[in-house]
Amino acid sequence: MFRTALRNVLAHKARLLMTAFAVMLGVTFISGSLVYGDSLHRAATARVTDGFERIAVSVFPEDSRGSSPGPAGVDAGAVTTLAKVPGVAGATGRVDGFAAVADRDGRLIGHGPSHRGGNFAPGADGQDPAYRFTQGSGPVGNDTVALDETTAAKGGYRIGDTVRVGTNKGASSYTLSGVFRTDGTTRSSGGALTLFGNDTAQRLFLQPGRYQNIELTAAPGADVQQLLSRVESALPPGTGAATGAQLARIQANLATSDSDTMSQILLGFAAVALFVAAFLISNTFTMLIARRTRELALLRAVGASRRQVRRILLTETLLVGAVASAAGLAVGTGAAALLQRLFASADTPAAPLVLTPGTVITALLAGTALPMAAAWLPIRRAMAIPPVAALSAAEPAPPARAGSLRTGLGAALVLTGTAATVYGALTTGRDARTVIGLGAALTLTGAICCIPLLSRPFVALLQPLLTRLHPVYGNLAARNTVRDPRRTGATAAALAIALTLASGLSVLGASAARYLDRATTHDFTADYLVKPAEGGMGMTPATAAPLGKLPGAVFSPLNQSTEYRLGGVPSVLTGVDPATIGRLLRYDVVEGSLDCLSQGQIAVADFKAKAAGWHVGQTLPLQRQDEHGGSVTIGAVYQADEQSNLLPSITAPDSLVARFDSSPHTDGILIATDGGPGRAALGSVTRALGDNPALAVLDEAGIRARDSGSIGDQLNVFYALLSMALAIAALGIANTLAMSVLDRRKEIGTLRALGVDRAGVTRMIRLEALLLGGLGATLGTALGVFLGWALGRTLQESVAGYALVLPWGRLALGVLIALAGALLASLWPARRAARVDIPAATAAQ
Repeated sequence: MFRTALRNVLAHKARLLMTAFAVMLGVTFISGSLVYGDSLHRAATARVTDGFERIAVSVFPEDSRGSSPGPAGVDAGAVTTLAKVPGVAGATGRVDGFAAVADRDGRLIGHGPSHRGGNFAPGADGQDPAYRFTQGSGPVGNDTVALDETTAAKGGYRIGDTVRVGTNKGASSYTLSGVFRTDGTTRSSGGALTLFGNDTAQRLFLQPGRYQNIELTAAPGADVQQLLSRVESALPPGTGAATGAQLARIQANLATSDSDTMSQILLGFAAVALFVAAFLISNTFTMLIARRTRELALLRAVGASRRQVRRILLTETLLVGAVASAAGLAVGTGAAALLQRLFASADTPAAPLVLTPGTVITALLAGTALPMAAAWLPIRRAMAIPPVAALSAAEPAPPARAGSLRTGLGAALVLTGTAATVYGALTTGRDARTVIGLGAALTLTGAICCIPLLSRPFVALLQPLLTRLHPVYGNLAARNTVRDPRRTGATAAALAIALTLASGLSVLGASAARYLDRATTHDFTADYLVKPAEGGMGMTPATAAPLGKLPGAVFSPLNQSTEYRLGGVPSVLTGVDPATIGRLLRYDVVEGSLDCLSQGQIAVADFKAKAAGWHVGQTLPLQRQDEHGGSVTIGAVYQADEQSNLLPSITAPDSLVARFDSSPHTDGILIATDGGPGRAALGSVTRALGDNPALAVLDEAGIRARDSGSIGDQLNVFYALLSMALAIAALGIANTLAMSVLDRRKEIGTLRALGVDRAGVTRMIRLEALLLGGLGATLGTALGVFLGWALGRTLQESVAGYALVLPWGRLALGVLIALAGALLASLWPARRAARVDIPAATAAQ
C-alpha cells in the first residue's frame, strides 16, 4: 500500500505541488509564529532579568514592592544599618523617577512611558555595579548627567555636550559626563535612562535623605533565604524585603506579556491561513479522484477492498502533508530569523532562535492532520467507486448542481447564524459579543456551504457584461465556471474567508478611527494643546503661567479637581479661564450661556445633566471630600460626547476650583496664538514653556496622531498577516484552473481546431479566474460588512457616539486586490491552455 501511494504521489507530483505549497505556507506561518514568539519571550526575559543576580535582597516601602514607591521612601540611614547585617556585603540606595531627554533639536528621545532617571551610587572603588561606562564617568555634583548608550546615540551627544532634561520639577540643562550600558533592573525597552548625582536625584525624584529602595549584595557563601530572614528582622518600620530572584520573576512576567500577545495574534492568523488552505486541499483531492476514477475502479476490480483504497489515498495525503510540513518548519524558522533581524534594535536585540520540541510537534501535526481532514470527504467518495467504472471509456461528469443536503444545511446555518448575530447586535450585556461570535461562525460556515448554489445566479448576473465585452469568450467562461458548482464554490470560499476578515476589520477600524477623531479634535478650536509626555510629569496650573508672556496669545489650563459631590452626585470639576475658554474649545450650548462662567456659575454637559436631572438655574450643594462645602448654580448646558478627550462633563471657572482645591491636576493647556499655528508659533510656545522635553506641544494633526494614529498601524499589520490567506486563496484559484485545463484538454483542442486562437483561450481562462475572484470577493465583503456592523453595535452601549462607517475606498481596494490576485493566478493555467497540442488533444479519449 505504501509503495502504491508513493508511486501515485510521484506520478501526480505536478498536480499536488500547489497543495503542498499551500500546506507549506500555513505551516510556515505557524512555525514562524511559534519560533519568533518563543525567541522574543526568551530575549525579553533575559533583558529584564539581567542584573538581578547581583541583588541578593531588595528593601522597599511595604506599599510599593519596588514598582510604585510611596512618597516617603526609605530613610538613607537604613543603608548603613542594613550594611551591618551579617552576610551583607554591601548596601546601595536607589531612587528613580520620570526624566525626559531632548535631542539637539529639542525633540523627545525615546518612545513609550519608559523615560526614567536614577541616581549614580558608586561604591568604595568609585564604580556603580548597575552601570558599565563605555565613555567618560559617572555624574558628580548638580550640573552633570550620564546617558545610556542608546539615548546618547539617538541624540548625537558626546562627552561634554549640553543635554536638556525635563523632570516633574521642570527642565534644566546639564553637562554630559559619561555614557553607559545598563541591565534590566533600571531601563525598559524603548525608553531613555538618565543618571544624576545622588543628591540631585533625591531632590528631583523624592526628597533629600530618602531612597525608594535599597539593594543588598550577599557576602560569598551566604545563603540568600537565611540572609532575607536576617534582613527582615532588621527592617525599618513600614518597609518590606524580597530576594532578587523574586523580583526577577515579577519583571519577567510583566515583560513577556506583550510577546505572548503578539504570538497569540500571529497564531490566530496562521489558523486562518490553514483554514483557507483546507479548501485548496479538499478541492485538489476532489479533482484528482475524479480524474482517477478508472484507476481506482481498476484497483477495486483486481481485488483491492474499500479499506485498502482508503488507506492508499490517506497515505498519499500523509506523504504530501509530511513533506510540506518539514519544508514549512524549515522556512518558518528562517522567517523567524529574518523577523528578528528586521525588528532588532538596541532596545530589542536579536537573540538566538528558540526551536522547542513543542514547536516541531505542533508544526508537523498541523501540516499532516489538516490535509488528511480536508481530504476525508473526497476519499469517502472514492471508496464508493464501483469496480465496473473501470470499463467506462470516459471520466464521470461533474455534478451539474450542488447537493440538496449541503444546500439545505447551509441555508439553515445562514439563517440561524444571521438571526443570532442580529440578536446579539441589538441586545446589550457581556454575552452579546459571544452570541455575535457564534452567529458569525454559523453564518460563515453556512455561506461556504451555499456558495455552489450562489455561483449560478452570480455568474448569470455578470454574464451579459461578459458577453458584451467578449461575446464568445465571455459566454464560454461563464458556462465553464458553473460547470462544476462544488469546485467553483470551494475555490471561491477560500477567498471569501480572507475577504470577510479583511473587510470586517476595515469597517471596525474606520468606525473606531472616525469616533476617536471626533472625540479628540471635534471640540478643539485652539491652535495647540500641551500634554505631558507619555508616562511623564504631572502638570499644575503653574506650568501654564509662563505662557502669559507670549504677545497676543490666549490660553487656559484644564485644571481637573476630583472627589466632589455636586447635588449628591460624584463629580469632577474642570477649572478653566472664563475669558478665553470659548475661543479654545467648541461649546454647543443648548440652554443658558457660557458667559455664566465669568459670574462664578458652572456649565454642565447634557449627558451629565440628563443623568442627574439637573437644569439651568438650579442651585446645587457642592462639597469636596469631608471639607466644608458651599453651593453653585448651573448657568449653561452644552452638548458633549461622553467619551470626549477635551470637553469636560462639568466646566467651572478656575477661581471656583481654587477655592476647594489648592493643587488641582492640570490635564492639558489650550493655547491660541496671535498668528495661528505655524513653525514660528510652535517655537515660541515651546520656548515659553522652558524647552521642556517632558511637555508635548500638539497641533490638531498631532492630537489626532497621538490618540488615534495607532489604529491605522494595527490595521496595516493585520492586513499584512491576512495577505498570507489571500496568497493561499490565489493558489487555490491557480490550482483549480490548472486542473480544469487538464480536464478540458480535448475541449480546448477542439476550440483551437475550430479557429479560436491562443489569445482567445488565454482570455477565456482569465475571465474564469475573474469570475471566481469576483464571487469570493463579493461574498466575503458582504459578510465582513455585516459582521463589522454587528460587532460595532455592541460597542455603542459602552462607547457613546460610535457609529458605523463604511470605508468604501478600502472595501473597493480589497475587491480589486482579490481580482488582481485571481488574474495573476490565472497566468500559468492560461499559458498551459494556450499551448495545448491540437492533434494530441482532439485524439485523446
